[in-house]
Amino acid sequence: MVEQRPQIREATSIAPSDTSTSTVLPAPLEPQIAVRGVDIAEHLDLPFAQRAGGELRLDLKVPAGPGRKPLVVYVTGGGFVFVDKANGLRLRTALAEAGFAVASIEYRSVLTGATYADGVADVRDAVAFLRANADKYGFDGDSVGLLGESAGGYLVTMAGLDPATGVRAVVNKFGAVDFATIAEDFDAETQAALDGAGHPLALYLHGPGTGRTVHDKVLDASPLSHITADAPPFQIWHGSADGIISPSQTLTLHNALRAAGVDSSRYVLDGATHGDVAVLLGRPDEALPWYTEQVIGLTVEFLREHLG
Repeated sequence: MVEQRPQIREATSIAPSDTSTSTVLPAPLEPQIAVRGVDIAEHLDLPFAQRAGGELRLDLKVPAGPGRKPLVVYVTGGGFVFVDKANGLRLRTALAEAGFAVASIEYRSVLTGATYADGVADVRDAVAFLRANADKYGFDGDSVGLLGESAGGYLVTMAGLDPATGVRAVVNKFGAVDFATIAEDFDAETQAALDGAGHPLALYLHGPGTGRTVHDKVLDASPLSHITADAPPFQIWHGSADGIISPSQTLTLHNALRAAGVDSSRYVLDGATHGDVAVLLGRPDEALPWYTEQVIGLTVEFLREHLG
C-alpha cells in the first residue's frame, strides 16, 4: 500500500516546551548505527487482514540463533495519508540485529476513507496474526512490543493502551496525541492551516464528507482517554526542532502516563527535527541524530528490559 506522498508543511517557528520531566540529549551525528551482518530471515508481504480495499500486508525479520525472539511491531508514519511498510529500514535492521523479530505493517489511511479507529484496529489485527503464527516463524508471541513513528506513534499508543492488544512495551517517536493541538507550539499560520474540514487530520478523525474539523473533538480518539494504571511501559521521543508535530504533544502524553502511575520515560533530542521527513525535504543530515548508537541503544535497552 504505497501511496503518493502529500505536501509536507513545516512550522516557521517553534515555541520551546517544558523538559523538566524529560531527559534532554544532545543530537550528535556520530557514531551512526552500522549493519553488523547478522543472519536474518526475511518474510515479505505476508497478508494479515482482508479489508474492503484489499489485503493488508506486513514484512517480518527474524534473526537467526537459538531461542524464540521477542517481537517488535513497527508502524510507519505518513501523515495518515501514505503508508509504506518499507520505511524505517535502518531502525528495523538494527533491532533485528539486536535480537528482536521485527514486523513492519500496513494500515488503512484517509485515501481509503479510513479513520483513526480503522488504523488502530489494523495494528491490533496485525498483532493477533503475528501471535497466531509465532511458532511458524520462530518468535515469542507472548513477548510483543510496539514501536511507531509520527502517525505510527499515535497508532501504537492507541493500540498499546487497549488491554486487548496485550503488548508489554510501547515506543512512541514524535507521535500525535491530540489532533486539535498538534500545531500548538507553532506559528499562527501553521496552526491555521490545520483548520479545514478537508485536512487529512480532520478526515482521519471524522471520516470523509462530515464537514467537521480537528476542533470538533472525538473523546475516543485521544490516547489520554484510554490511560489506566495497567498500561504497559512507554518510551517516548521527540526532537526539540520538530516543525511538523509539536513537541508538547508527547510531553502531554508522558505527563498523563506518569500521573496514572505508568512507567514512562521521555527523551528530547536537542535540535533534532521530525525523523526521516528531513530526507524527503532534501536535508538528509537532519535525520542522522535519530540513527546514532546512543539513541537506538536506549530503545534496544528499553525493549530488552520489558520484552526479554
